Amino acid sequence: MAEKMAMAKAINESLRRALEEDPKVLVMGEDVGKLGGVFRVTDGLQKDFGESRVIDTPLAESGIVGTAIGLALRGYRPVVEIQFDGFVFPAYDQIVTQLAKMHARSLGKVKMPVVVRIPYGGGIGAVEHHSESPEALFAHVAGLKVVSPSNASDAYWMMQQAIQSDDPVIYFEPKRRYWDKGEVDLEAIPAPLHKAQVVREGTDLTLAAYGPMVKLCQEVAAAAAEEGKSLEVLDLRSVSPLDFDAIQASVEKTRRLVVVHEAPVFLGSGAEIAARITERCFYHLEAPVLRVGGYHAPYPPARLEEEYLPDLDRVLDAVDRSLAY
Repeated sequence: MAEKMAMAKAINESLRRALEEDPKVLVMGEDVGKLGGVFRVTDGLQKDFGESRVIDTPLAESGIVGTAIGLALRGYRPVVEIQFDGFVFPAYDQIVTQLAKMHARSLGKVKMPVVVRIPYGGGIGAVEHHSESPEALFAHVAGLKVVSPSNASDAYWMMQQAIQSDDPVIYFEPKRRYWDKGEVDLEAIPAPLHKAQVVREGTDLTLAAYGPMVKLCQEVAAAAAEEGKSLEVLDLRSVSPLDFDAIQASVEKTRRLVVVHEAPVFLGSGAEIAARITERCFYHLEAPVLRVGGYHAPYPPARLEEEYLPDLDRVLDAVDRSLAY
């Protein structure tokens, strides 16, 4: 049953399946209906399921999330789209003070099965507020699950799992990978939502990444192999919770770790990984955990984003520095 499809199409097919199988699933957001989303991720869904289940909302992110919370309280499973990463902040209050805390406040009696879809990251030459990577802000908040697929298969199955979750899931979609194609087995048994996956075996160093940077790390590993270096690539898939057991197992084998993400290095998710793995693997590490990411600066204009984002050379430089210890 495997089909080759782009990541955007895989998410569309996953939403379609959820809408077909559960009448309580709703899709909401700005331009998700008639337009099919600015990236066409929701294309055709309103036509097939109607305006009462695929809902074009006003341009009001706080209202979108607030409405989703009310719908969840009534037994629905809303999937809401924030059109671009930088637009999520008007809804930040609703997400972190209401959505994330309802379960705890009610001592587990109230479920919050809400998925917040956020296209994120750079690499597409977009204008200001369209290329942010704010995942660490949400990972810091207890009560939220934060995930990011790196390929079409994970995009399909992780969306299924996110919708089925009784806890809120922030689902970050790497927009630069929307058009990357991969095999999607529609009858597969997926890995657990928060389980990291080794996507390339190696022995000399571990590259850990998620979302848009996994493909880059695979390219880095291929380039390093030409120089006789064996790099393991670990797709974290989930930012909260993090699969520290998988990272530890890889680091105990390779004894070196470089964490790569688009978000700024300063207080990014790589900082938590570096601290925790240093604690867990102190006697295994042969070099300090290194991090490669964006700079601690506002995201630049599109003509400069290639200077801001991690690239092959910056990651290879970190690999060389680690191997030099």
